[in-house]
Amino acid sequence: MNEIIKKNGIKFGVISGLFSVFYVLILYIIDYKLFINIWLGLAILLGFLAIGIFQLSELRKNLGGFMTFKEGFSGYFVAALIGILISTTFSIVLFNVIDTETRDLIHDALITFQVENLQKWNVPSSEIKKVVEGMKENPQFSTTGLLYGVLKSLLGSIIFGLILAAIFKKNKPVF
Repeated sequence: MNEIIKKNGIKFGVISGLFSVFYVLILYIIDYKLFINIWLGLAILLGFLAIGIFQLSELRKNLGGFMTFKEGFSGYFVAALIGILISTTFSIVLFNVIDTETRDLIHDALITFQVENLQKWNVPSSEIKKVVEGMKENPQFSTTGLLYGVLKSLLGSIIFGLILAAIFKKNKPVF
């Protein structure tokens, strides 16, 4: 892998990881119920998208104004992987070592939120019960749940990376 791509990926991976640590800390300090706020989640997702756009813009500039799809995707993927690992490590330590009580409060709030939404959509109570049982078996903020979240985050990052790499690629002219 090109040294420029590696440096860019590491730099922006650390930036996105620190962004994630910062927002988790802010939500944790303000109110644990913010972890289930859909609009805040979308705003944070847009923040990560903005970091990715800036990253690929800078990468293309550092590569002399031209960047292949592979270079763009590779740089984005390295950054995403590093950012996700930093974020997940922090969340595991915070919610499974330092403060398991808040982890449990968030989990209960997520279950309540899910039940209320399913009831709004007139989902049968037997189906709601299955969903709740599944959520109780696999808490989202447990170590296992957070590690499973790594896979989901990587999948989402791959999709964003493919799209952004296609948008930002700029091949060198043939002549």
